[in-house]
Amino acid sequence: MFNVLIDTSVWLDLADNQKQTPLLDPLIEMLSNEFMRLLVPRTVLTEFKANRERVARSSERSLSTHFNLVKDAIRKAGGQEPQKDRVLDYLSDVDHRIPLIGGAAKATLDRIEGILNVAAPIEISDAVKVRAADRCLMRRAPCHQNKNSMADAVLIETYFECVRNGKPGDRFAFVTHNHTDFSLAGGNRKLPHADLAAGFSKIRSLYFITLADYLRRIEPQLVTDAMSEAAYQMEPRSLTEMLDAMDRLTTQVWHNRHMNLQWAIDHGKHKIVTREQWEANWQKSKGYHQNHTIEEVWKGAQRARRRAERKLGAGNYGPYSHFEWGMINGKLSALRWALGDEWDMLDT
Repeated sequence: MFNVLIDTSVWLDLADNQKQTPLLDPLIEMLSNEFMRLLVPRTVLTEFKANRERVARSSERSLSTHFNLVKDAIRKAGGQEPQKDRVLDYLSDVDHRIPLIGGAAKATLDRIEGILNVAAPIEISDAVKVRAADRCLMRRAPCHQNKNSMADAVLIETYFECVRNGKPGDRFAFVTHNHTDFSLAGGNRKLPHADLAAGFSKIRSLYFITLADYLRRIEPQLVTDAMSEAAYQMEPRSLTEMLDAMDRLTTQVWHNRHMNLQWAIDHGKHKIVTREQWEANWQKSKGYHQNHTIEEVWKGAQRARRRAERKLGAGNYGPYSHFEWGMINGKLSALRWALGDEWDMLDT
């Protein structure tokens, strides 16, 4: 079994980078099957919780700002209006999907936090703090850059302490995306920095700069399968697609209600009257207008029905089974909810 310490940068990138998110599934499976055990220093938990909201919002905010700037530039630019309208419509379609990115990132962050919370956190010992401070004073990696890298120094010293305290036969791995601070300077990034090399080996203690490389080292087929499945992930529907589907469903609902009224008229349960009859009975009976329709209004409704039937095409406007009718209303309700309306809003 591998004892693996995964840097905070890797956890955050799993949520921020959709190309890496599929790796979370094989990671969880390997943890469940006890192919590995997570080493979670307290500093990783703290950094993750401090940055998770930023990551959840960053992609959505940056993309939305970018799209708004692009659309403003297109509106101000010269050119043919039809072409500009097509470009703006396309950008609006893409812009509509941006909130889904933030939602997906939040869901991934929730899963990651659940994984981290299961592992027993490793408290930072005084000895680790002393060795980390010594690295900073001596400007040894990961403190060789012109920045405060005390947290990184604590992280790597915690890892080295776990390796030293491990039992014979235990295996360890350190995974980070921060190759600038941890990897060999001016050389192969897959190798640890010279100041850190003594803490790694070919068997007992391994160094990785991608989570995929680490997972392939343990169970290559599982990673390959996960990445293959990710290649076939469903793309979010565009705004145009959703609006077109909603318009079609609304037409089907309207047409069905019209046909119900036609049935009521054919069976004497609803009557067609002239406008004079309608107005003459206005004051006589409060229920009169619920069971009567003005003749000219009904003729307009019949013309609208014929347009709806041409629009929908033969076989697409009923009669419906109970199941089909439920599916039509359910689809319409779901689409309207996704676009900001309340559930069960089926007014046509």
